[in-house]
Amino acid sequence: MVAQGTDDRKSFSLAGTGYRWLSAVGAASRLGLRSAISLVYPPSCVACRGATAEAQGLCPACWSGIGFIERPYCERLGTPFAIDLGHGTVSPAAIAEPPAFARARAVCRFDGTARELVHRLKYGDRLELAITLGRMMTQAGREILVEADLVVPVPLHRTRLWRRRFNQAAALAQVVARQSGVALAPDALTRVKRTKQQIGLTRPQRVENLQGAFKVLPGMAPMIAGRRILLVDDVLTTGSTANAAARALLRAGASHVDVLTFARVVTDG
Repeated sequence: MVAQGTDDRKSFSLAGTGYRWLSAVGAASRLGLRSAISLVYPPSCVACRGATAEAQGLCPACWSGIGFIERPYCERLGTPFAIDLGHGTVSPAAIAEPPAFARARAVCRFDGTARELVHRLKYGDRLELAITLGRMMTQAGREILVEADLVVPVPLHRTRLWRRRFNQAAALAQVVARQSGVALAPDALTRVKRTKQQIGLTRPQRVENLQGAFKVLPGMAPMIAGRRILLVDDVLTTGSTANAAARALLRAGASHVDVLTFARVVTDG
């Protein structure tokens, strides 16, 4: 019996060694394949197409051209402060006009390299950029992601979606959900009103334009009720879109709505 057990252990050990050997061979093969692909298609910067060490990355020059937003910033709006006023400080803008959402976070300012990346994703059919931008958003939003129950993208109206062929917010939300492990609810919110382009509109005009634009359909209400929602979009400008979408989610019973974008407009002073 002892001898048999010893033989079994030897067999198991040999089997384990064989499995590890096969795994190592498989890993080496995959690494070799990636290396071969890199020789034919060298990794390049997603912004300027210059050489980079890894795929889906930014070169040093383009990286330095991004105005990253880090603390100190307004805890409600996520807008950066010039000086540190202490943890939990809220900006005068957030006090004067409190947003419908609880907190907004963004990777960077909407200028320079960031503006170019957003425009290429949104209008240049560069859907692969959602991978890079979404990963950066996951890092920037980690403090609010740990509290979120659902990731919900800001939807496009069906006519605009048909023309553009994809919703950039939904593409970013998919990456954020996958990276963070938070459940994705791509159809939780619907855009029921075809609004005008927000570009060029004043703040009051934006608010009026978005009045009644979003709705949680009855079939989606149970999914939203009592949940903490992370609303995802590409850019936060005046906050009109985020506020309108957040109000629709709160009316449907969401307990809390935070906002995460890749970039946001920052007006210094």
